[in-house]
Amino acid sequence: MNYKMILRFISKILMMESIFMIPAYLLSVGYKEDAASKAFLITILFTIVISAVLYMLTKGPKQKFYAKEGLVCVGICWIVLSLVGALPFFLSGSIPNYIDALFEIVSGFTTTGASILPEVESLSHGILYWRSFSHWIGGMGVLVLLLAVSTGNEQSKGFTMHILRAESPGPKVGKLVPKMKQTAEILYLLYILLTVLDIFFLLLGRMPVFDAICTAFGTAGTGGFGIKNDSIAGYSPYIQNVCTVFMLLFGVNFSCYYLLLLRHFKSVFKDQELRLYIASVLVSIGMITWNLRGFYGSFGETLRHAAFQVASIVTTTGFATTDFDLWPAFSKGILLCLMLVGACAGSTGGGFKMGRLLLILKGLRRSVRQIVHPGKVEVVRVNGRPVDEKVMDNTNAYLVAYTLIMGLSFLLISLDNFSVLTNISAVIACFNNIGPGLEQVGPACNFGDFSIFSKCVLIADMLAGRLEIFPILILFSRTTWKN
Repeated sequence: MNYKMILRFISKILMMESIFMIPAYLLSVGYKEDAASKAFLITILFTIVISAVLYMLTKGPKQKFYAKEGLVCVGICWIVLSLVGALPFFLSGSIPNYIDALFEIVSGFTTTGASILPEVESLSHGILYWRSFSHWIGGMGVLVLLLAVSTGNEQSKGFTMHILRAESPGPKVGKLVPKMKQTAEILYLLYILLTVLDIFFLLLGRMPVFDAICTAFGTAGTGGFGIKNDSIAGYSPYIQNVCTVFMLLFGVNFSCYYLLLLRHFKSVFKDQELRLYIASVLVSIGMITWNLRGFYGSFGETLRHAAFQVASIVTTTGFATTDFDLWPAFSKGILLCLMLVGACAGSTGGGFKMGRLLLILKGLRRSVRQIVHPGKVEVVRVNGRPVDEKVMDNTNAYLVAYTLIMGLSFLLISLDNFSVLTNISAVIACFNNIGPGLEQVGPACNFGDFSIFSKCVLIADMLAGRLEIFPILILFSRTTWKN
């Protein structure tokens, strides 16, 4: 295990985190929010000192870096990032309990959007900004950003692919261009461009600048932390529609946008995962709109709420324009299914991913055909290309781990004696990085009533869900730490 290299990555991540906190600190100073400004200043200084010490202790690390180190590095970096990121909430008194503060920031970095706060409008501007910006940091991945902005000869040592594979969502991660550093740069340039466009269209709807920036951060990272107690419900229909469109855009695999820039339009239109994603969204909107007929005042309002909530849930953003917990059981059932599936691989969305669902369905069809024709050899193909059997095995293993972890988590938080639907939806919402669930964790409620133990379980679920399970599981394997 290359401990020096891992610690050097941690030192760089901490330095980046301290830089990320500077705008929140300046906002707190500008609005004369003394408690928040002091909390950010203390955290920034503390983080810089720890980062500098780690960097000095890890001079001249060996450049050998394998898949095991990549997984461990990503898992530890996200845990450290969260432990430090919770300090401003705790030190400012905005969230007096550190576990609650940790829950909130893990929910932010993992783009979950589940909150323990009963209301948010009393929070300082700096804290609200840091809360929302944590979504943007976690959306594309902070280590991907580190790879994009880092310099030096480390890129030639081959560790970049291991980092990108461990942090990027989806059954398989490949290069957009030959060099991984350039791939990371392209991903973040696309990410920044779409975020700026989102802010621009929100400002066209006369949304206040601060609101537009924080809302765009939540939309881009598909996180869902709002700065209003009613989430997006209090804004105009135009702003709600803009959020709907951009949530869906951020749920698309970013490689599709790169192909569009290269004018490979046919490749994008023939992408089977994208087709499944669009079909799922359109069918879900249609069925919910039909089921909600007469629920709202007009067809247009019904369609707007149905489209917004489908976009919010399938992309695992978690914004809300209405309390969908009051909807008929059929509509809530559709949303619950979308919670499990999630967005496309290679997007900022969470969930099981459309790409994995596509592979599972194709694998199921192959198994049925082989039962009928035992001697027939059939290869699973996606977009006309054969899928490596290792990818199929990994997808099946992921499904098993996905099911077992959710089942175990459900049993553990059931000790709090809430309703079955509350517990199931809470686990699904956290593990799939969605945010709101149903009943006592619905869009009009929060996760504050859970015990400290249950919150720790849900924190682990959020981290495991965002990092695609294996970078977290590998930390608890004894073979990981053996030479």
